[in-house]
Amino acid sequence: MTKTSLRPIHELAEVESALGSGTIPFGRDRVFDAATPSISDFKFGEKVVSVFDDMVDRSVPFYREMQRMIAEIAGDYATPGSNVYDLGCSTGTTMLCIDGHVDPDVRFVGIDNSSEMLERCRTKMSERGMSREVDLQFGDLNHDLEIENASLVLLVLTLQFVRPLYRDKLIARILEGMNENGALILVEKVIGEDSLFNRQFIKYYYDMKRRNGYSELEISQKREALENVLIPYKLLENREMLLRSGFRYCDTFFKWYNFTGMIAVK
Repeated sequence: MTKTSLRPIHELAEVESALGSGTIPFGRDRVFDAATPSISDFKFGEKVVSVFDDMVDRSVPFYREMQRMIAEIAGDYATPGSNVYDLGCSTGTTMLCIDGHVDPDVRFVGIDNSSEMLERCRTKMSERGMSREVDLQFGDLNHDLEIENASLVLLVLTLQFVRPLYRDKLIARILEGMNENGALILVEKVIGEDSLFNRQFIKYYYDMKRRNGYSELEISQKREALENVLIPYKLLENREMLLRSGFRYCDTFFKWYNFTGMIAVK
């Protein structure tokens, strides 16, 4: 592990910029604010992409702090001459957040299965003047994925959208393409270890969404849209999967009710 952070991370200004408070303002999430007779499965199309930064900022607890933490960790694991992969890179927020905290000789590879997300990512990076080498690729994590020379791999709110049948294979491919002492950062929505806590954690989570301005209708309709698309594991199930795949170390760096951040090292 080599420390390569270029500056300390004491505030969240760069996270705010990466979320679109600069020259590209993000839209307000109103995707589910109108009653719909039949709710379709959630998709990362143009309607969602146009408000995605606001959606995750208001829907994921401590999202900005998690991004700051990821950038902090990245500075310790991203090594010069290696690749950093952001799998499910969406609008590029995480890559923008870690950009200033890893060596300029680190190459970024962002992969997403939404062409609209990738286009938004390109626009944000251009507007914010990212100068390092970045390779944005269209790809489906349920199928073949090539990872090579990776010192850091990011799965930020992504694995939960991969079909459970393919998750072990995906983690194995990631491990195979990682350098020794490379790290995987996994941020996920999780199921409580016990049904009692799971019910409570979901209640607390919906209370948070209400505090952030979502209506009962929006909460209900989004829950229905995600039902067959977002399939979370328990925290311990994710940990066991990482260790079973061959990672030597695994720990939790963030936990808030039914959301967690984990790091595993090869």
